[in-house]
Amino acid sequence: MVKGNLTIISEFLLLGLSEGPEHQALLFSLFLSMYLVAVVGNLLIVLAVCSDPHLHTPMYFFIASLSCVDICFTSVTVPKMLLNIQTQSQSIPYAGCLTQMYFLILFLELDNFLLAVMAYDRFVAICHPLHYTITMTPRFCITVMSVALIITNIYPLIHTFLMATLSFCTSIRIRHIFCELYALLKLSCSNTHINELVVYTLGSFLFVASFLFISLSYMHIFSAIRRLQSSQSKLKAFSTCSPHLAVVSLFYGTLFGVYLRPSSSYTTEDSVATVLYAVVAPMLNPFIYSLRNKDMKGALRSLLSWRKVWSW
Repeated sequence: MVKGNLTIISEFLLLGLSEGPEHQALLFSLFLSMYLVAVVGNLLIVLAVCSDPHLHTPMYFFIASLSCVDICFTSVTVPKMLLNIQTQSQSIPYAGCLTQMYFLILFLELDNFLLAVMAYDRFVAICHPLHYTITMTPRFCITVMSVALIITNIYPLIHTFLMATLSFCTSIRIRHIFCELYALLKLSCSNTHINELVVYTLGSFLFVASFLFISLSYMHIFSAIRRLQSSQSKLKAFSTCSPHLAVVSLFYGTLFGVYLRPSSSYTTEDSVATVLYAVVAPMLNPFIYSLRNKDMKGALRSLLSWRKVWSW
């Protein structure tokens, strides 16, 4: 139904990274491979943490939680893209698009929150080791996760409600692999100043505040590591932080590069950048944590050991 120059739409078209038919088979194979690696890798991390009593600590609890979020994060976007390529259809229902956007923001926020909590965990472990067992109790970890789930649902609900009030032009072509916030705002014929104001105020507070908290935590951590006497102690302390630092750099590097700008400047290159934190980062996180952590590597070896399977 058309009214003036506006259209009451029932669906959007997800154009993906390329509209060329000759690229579809390659994109399908590439994203299917990345999705399987991300899901299997993160699932192995969760199973390893659950199965090994030595990993029943706050640090590994949050690593397993991050892996669960990453599985959900990739599952919100990639399967729909693969289905569209396979069926040669680009459509996604209007309600489905808003739902996808909601869960994308939700899991993005949970990633953001968990990275901040993991930085706090490392801060307490290195700067106040004698207080670690008192501070990072199971009750504290469960409470933090419960509060995170409540808080992280509010922000996407606000954006979903505001998006539902916007009108869209006759163009419903989203140059992206999923219903990304800025890509939708760029299509709207309505005034999006309120939506962008929410991004720059509440969004900046949530994401920039977490990043500053992580930065402040690591300033104290590096200061404490410098005061250690032996080189072996310094190396051991830093090795417990390096996987987290690598994940933080990958996550915030791509996130801030895309979202700390007006939606009007959003380009196709930005859609490629969002793939880094939406697909590539969840795929790499299990490798980062397993390859740089002896306890995790040991738990994974035990999990995958045929001898252990047969002993059951």
